[in-house]
Amino acid sequence: MSIRLLGTICVDTAIAGILVAGGIMTMQAMNSATAAAVSSAAASAATPDDARRFIEAAEARLLDLNVKASRAEWVHETFITDDTEILSAEADEILKAATSDLAAQSRRFDDVKLPDDVARKFTLLKHAVDIPAPKTPAEQTELSQILASLQSDYGKGKWCPEGENILASSRNPDELRRAWLGWHAVGSPMRKRYERLVILANEGAREMGFADVGAMWRSGYDMSPEAFAAELDRLWQQVRPLYVSLHAYTRTQLAKKYGHAVVSESGPIPADLLGNMWAQQWDNIYPLVAPPNADPGYDLTEILKSKKTDARAMVRYGERFFMSLGFPALPPTFWERSLFTKPADRDVVCHASAWDVDYVDDLRIKMCIEIKAEDFSTIHHELGHNFYQRAYNTQPFFFRDSANDGFHEAIGDTIALSVTPEYLKQIGFIENVPPASADLGLLMRKALEKVAFLPFGLLIDKWRWGAFSGKVAPADYNKAWWELRRQYQGIEAPVARSEADFDPGAKYHVASNTPYARYFLAAILQFQFHRAICRQAGYAGPLHRCSIYNNKEVGARLNKMLAMGKSRPWPEELEALTGEKQMDATAILDYFAPLKKWLDEQNKASGAKIDW
Repeated sequence: MSIRLLGTICVDTAIAGILVAGGIMTMQAMNSATAAAVSSAAASAATPDDARRFIEAAEARLLDLNVKASRAEWVHETFITDDTEILSAEADEILKAATSDLAAQSRRFDDVKLPDDVARKFTLLKHAVDIPAPKTPAEQTELSQILASLQSDYGKGKWCPEGENILASSRNPDELRRAWLGWHAVGSPMRKRYERLVILANEGAREMGFADVGAMWRSGYDMSPEAFAAELDRLWQQVRPLYVSLHAYTRTQLAKKYGHAVVSESGPIPADLLGNMWAQQWDNIYPLVAPPNADPGYDLTEILKSKKTDARAMVRYGERFFMSLGFPALPPTFWERSLFTKPADRDVVCHASAWDVDYVDDLRIKMCIEIKAEDFSTIHHELGHNFYQRAYNTQPFFFRDSANDGFHEAIGDTIALSVTPEYLKQIGFIENVPPASADLGLLMRKALEKVAFLPFGLLIDKWRWGAFSGKVAPADYNKAWWELRRQYQGIEAPVARSEADFDPGAKYHVASNTPYARYFLAAILQFQFHRAICRQAGYAGPLHRCSIYNNKEVGARLNKMLAMGKSRPWPEELEALTGEKQMDATAILDYFAPLKKWLDEQNKASGAKIDW
């Protein structure tokens, strides 16, 4: 249930090993009072009182195991060795086994009429792990080892020279292709283990009453799996015209740069030309697609460097934004225990993540921060997780989470949408706010980050749902992956791929088995949140110009929703902040309306083919 995002830890490795090993020993001996409560409930007739005692005992046990597993995983991700991998796998194994066992036991209360809060906890228990473990101890061990090894493979993956930086900055198609191929080789060794993971995880999901892991994931949104899949498709259809227009314009500009022998006038775009290893965000190719005369007059990366801003100071700016809304400062331990920069002496998982290690106030981020505008925005995103985590930390354990996982990802990005020129002037980064004529460039850059991401955010789990359900056979894993990328993103691999490759494994969230629909939802929700709180602030101008910085009234309303945690169905919590009960992608259309109008004009003038 914890959110993995990035921070700094200073700990002697020998001491860390003793602490984690000690935690595992404790996990193996279940607290006697908890055991008595659980077994007592199981032995008696199923009554509402028994159900409440059972679920409260389960909460106590899982809180303890989650904290210990979080500590083991933190050490593993910030100090990757064979030993830390084993310790993390053992802690994870114990947690998943306990969760699966409790979820299986809880089914005896399925027909008992329960109070709403108790019934909700029983539902959440069945979704307390992303990858459920089967009952067989040997298979539990095997699954945990696979999970840890996949994440380690990704964390230790290298391609020299730095492939991702080449994708971001090079304009040499041969060099881009080599870098793309170099990194994607990391996935191939994962393939057989991933196939085995699907088998073991599905076994665990079926033991908990789900058809497969994908169905289990989709049923965690206060609606049926079928209704949730339909909801994602509805939202995608709302935003697809905006994406298609951006895609057509971008393809035309890339064809001008690289020639029609490299970029088709009417087909998919090669994935290595879009400035990102996964072609999930395109902002690194902004110079190739920037509207004429759209320079805003400042460069945030250069401003940060000119002020000699270091990684810790970058995080302080993010903290001060939340404080301007009325949130208290982060605890001292945050600054002592987080990982802000990449260590020179060891491997770490650099993927940015936010942690609530003890589910109370041991908040941290783990991030290999670079002094650039992209990381300035990412920091606000990660801190959104931390301030959300602290807001709900007095809720019962099962409710210490976001309304749905898309909410958790959206909060920090909602704040980042307020990092506008107006905000930069308020904090002394620029002297003058650029005129409205500069907005087109700012909107284009933001669209290359946010709009370009939308289909990628959707297709990752569509591929996994197919793998878990068996609709995508192991023999077709890579074929299905590229079919979805063509269908939704309109991109293609730069060279022919085969089933000897496993390109999904080159994406962190597949290697770490982190559900991904949350990121698509977050991309929609952040604009819906932003539009609502800007209206509450009395703002009436263009949505992309709104900043809620220093508005404590808006902050109080936001905190009220955050403090609800997962205690109520997400439509109720959405309504508490926005006044709306349904997720709505029209806010992103409102935000980018001036850009959409311009893109359509450019595509018409150039005769660009729309779609692929």
